[in-house]
Amino acid sequence: MELSVISSKEDDIVFRISGVTPAFVNSLRRTILCDVPILAIHEVMFFENESPMHDEIVAHRLGLIPLTTPPGKYVSPELCDCGSELGCAKCRVSLLLDVTGTENRSTTVYSSDLKSEDPEVQPVSAKIPITKLGPKKRLKLEAYARLGVGSAHAKWQPAATVSYKFQPKVTVSQGCDACGRCVAACPQKILKVQGGRLYVSDVDLCTVCKECARACPKTPAAIVPETVRDEFIFFLHSTGSLPPAEIMRQAARILEEKAGKVCKAVGG
Repeated sequence: MELSVISSKEDDIVFRISGVTPAFVNSLRRTILCDVPILAIHEVMFFENESPMHDEIVAHRLGLIPLTTPPGKYVSPELCDCGSELGCAKCRVSLLLDVTGTENRSTTVYSSDLKSEDPEVQPVSAKIPITKLGPKKRLKLEAYARLGVGSAHAKWQPAATVSYKFQPKVTVSQGCDACGRCVAACPQKILKVQGGRLYVSDVDLCTVCKECARACPKTPAAIVPETVRDEFIFFLHSTGSLPPAEIMRQAARILEEKAGKVCKAVGG
């Protein structure tokens, strides 16, 4: 197996992986979505709620706010030895919210109004609206964030988008006369003619739609788009709870542990 990073940003990573099967790549995708633990609000204690939303709706919205998760700092509730229903400092983070509407107009309550007891655990975005309050109305609550995994609830999924595609490959034969018809037909605009020759500017952007082959006047077509069956381009967009590289590291470790358990079970 070979892996190379195509691009890496704060919340996005794109890499190329080769020498593997579609089943392996899909297992990696499912591990990211289902098994990498992150923090999310799971219990909410309301002291006063004069918003137009019921407690359950506010709690649901709070649970879907992505929180930054310091790797290795907290343990899952089922692994903690505290035995407390509300958890302890090792397995949960408390966030307070206390907002009162202004005197003459309505007030929007944002995720930035959540005050965490741990500076490392904060809403990923400060501008996520939670609810609105009328003049002089109050919302006061205490929320508890716990580690969880996406297989239990979508709020614990660390990735907003995780997908992959087969590596595209475009072959231009010697019979191509660079007439330009395929250039005009390509929806991705990755085909160029320069110096009397046809070339592909960025093959990774090809979707293998084969519009170029259909537009080619040659029989058989002088341009052939296809996929490499053991090479993939993998896309990961984090919610911001964990950096993409950390999500990949944890997913790889979890997948390795699962494979080890299977090998042990079958006597391998």
